[in-house]
Amino acid sequence: MDIRHVLAANLRQFRKEAGLSQEELAHRAGIDRTYISALERSVYAAGIDVVDRLAKELGVEAADLLKAPAKHRA
Repeated sequence: MDIRHVLAANLRQFRKEAGLSQEELAHRAGIDRTYISALERSVYAAGIDVVDRLAKELGVEAADLLKAPAKHRA
């Protein structure tokens, strides 16, 4: 599982757990909604500052967004 897919899966999971739409998360983080959508589809690789802003709005650590699920760790 590459890092884009890890970020996409974790971002989607944490966003849904927080009860946020892509639009609401984007608004809170100061990011365009279409960019959130692209991240969740693994279209773009996010910069570290974006990962940090998203993590803060989701109430998690930035590392949590980049951590592969246990079954996919090498």
